[in-house]
Amino acid sequence: MSAHLVLLADIGGTNARFALGDPRRSTPLLLDSVRQAVAAEFPTLVAAAQHYLAAIGVSGRDLRAGVFAVAGRVDGDTAQITNHPWLISAADTARALAVESLTLINDFTAQALATELLVEADLAPIGGPLLRPRPSTSRSHAVLGPGTGLGVSALMVRDDRSFALETEGGHVGFAPSSTEESQVLDILARQFGRVSNERLLSGGGLVNLHGALHSLSHGKPPPVALAPEDVTAGAGKGDPLCLRAVQMFCEVFGSVAGDLVLTLGAWDGAYLCGGLVPKLLPQLQASAFRERFEAKGRFRAAMAQVPTLAVLHPHAGLLGAAAAALRPALRSAA
Repeated sequence: MSAHLVLLADIGGTNARFALGDPRRSTPLLLDSVRQAVAAEFPTLVAAAQHYLAAIGVSGRDLRAGVFAVAGRVDGDTAQITNHPWLISAADTARALAVESLTLINDFTAQALATELLVEADLAPIGGPLLRPRPSTSRSHAVLGPGTGLGVSALMVRDDRSFALETEGGHVGFAPSSTEESQVLDILARQFGRVSNERLLSGGGLVNLHGALHSLSHGKPPPVALAPEDVTAGAGKGDPLCLRAVQMFCEVFGSVAGDLVLTLGAWDGAYLCGGLVPKLLPQLQASAFRERFEAKGRFRAAMAQVPTLAVLHPHAGLLGAAAAALRPALRSAA
């Protein structure tokens, strides 16, 4: 086993994905090493990682470093998964796995870093222009997407150096754009108090939207809350409330993506990531997503020039962790 290999992980609120990476390669993620575990089946991240290493016949002694992308705020050596009870310490995890060093990064920082390794086949445009030729020294991209939660980041390139932002932008407050959305906000505010964009743009957000629309239509919430996959399946079968929930999801997603571009000055494009984007790709392409993305008043003409690209790579989080391993500080450890 090569001592240059790096242990990679993409830890979400639902699933934990593991892989090996080789920073010496131009395509550093070793796809045949990718495995997925259900996070709830393991008491700790260490237990899940140990299970992975045992399954592929690798020990910490075979590795020189680890890079773990985690769905939560990284605070120095530690991270708390936002939608799961795991509390992670980089030092303790490295010690338990016998890995020489371990770096924690936010999962959407990983998604942002992954954009530098994506190829044309990994991307699908959602209306608007295609990705423009990249200037050699300066560009800015927004990166966001729904899964178990709503992740937000950005990739900034300045003087040929790239920087991925670590944010919790999914927890920015939801701003309605129509009377119907204001009514949905009122219902969700009674349920949650403060309503963040993540309360609408996530798997749970689909459920929240369906419940709120049911309340508007019937005067009360549904007797049983649907699972996210039930909402999308119902939309596919033509159920009016499920169909409207998915449509509103796409519309709000467009508004939030456009707001992020304005906030960051990300005129080179927005990458749409997360587990729900590939699953909802036909709905996004057929919806008012792009109209709402561009509907920014005096900046409509500028927004019309900004590409919106769905990321279809099946393991973009792991790819981003591998991209982090290519960076000088980590490369020297690996």
